Amino acid sequence: MEFTTVLFYIFALLLTLSGLKVITSRNPVASALFLVLAFFNAAAIWMLLEAEFLAILLVLVYVGAVMVLFLFVVMMLDINIDVLSRDFKRFIPVATIVGAIIVVETALILWHGYGATSTPVPDTTPAAAAAISNAHLIGKIIYTDYIFAFEVAGLVLLVAIVAAIALTVREPKDSKRQDVSKQVNVRRQDRVRLVKMQAVVEVPEPAEPAQAEAGAAGAAPATPATKS
Repeated sequence: MEFTTVLFYIFALLLTLSGLKVITSRNPVASALFLVLAFFNAAAIWMLLEAEFLAILLVLVYVGAVMVLFLFVVMMLDINIDVLSRDFKRFIPVATIVGAIIVVETALILWHGYGATSTPVPDTTPAAAAAISNAHLIGKIIYTDYIFAFEVAGLVLLVAIVAAIALTVREPKDSKRQDVSKQVNVRRQDRVRLVKMQAVVEVPEPAEPAQAEAGAAGAAPATPATKS
């Protein structure tokens, strides 16, 4: 048995065990970390199969971006493990049926796949094509046969990036910002305005006659009473 075959079985075993720990771990953070380990093992298997581009893409995209973001989201959420464990039993019948269907489909694919490749197929690949790397061949196919689909996918990603930035930088209505250019170009005439106007003296209004008589009567001294 060759050394690469031994490495293949080791990484396949680690991939299977980490996948089982993803679905059986009680802690969501631990499940996310085991999923990262599963991605690394899958990337190592692809490297052994000489699919370098797919291995690097898996590590950069899934492990470097998606899984790190998912891990931060899981760590920030306040997840109640007891509630998850209590609700887990309700989904056991549905999960069993779906798992059985997946196992049957995988078995059929492997059975027909091994049956179709039972006879040896001669290697008709030219020596020049065999010397080209996997990433070079994928890039050549993408930029020749699938250039339109590649450009559309890039446009969709650009729209998603712009939409995320637009939603992030939206400011509240009561926010106040300073305009530096207006502050630098300000002039004295714009800040102070001199207005010439006549002085206005407020004259008190005269009291009404009734109020004046009442005030005079109240102010007059009372005359003493005389005895006869």
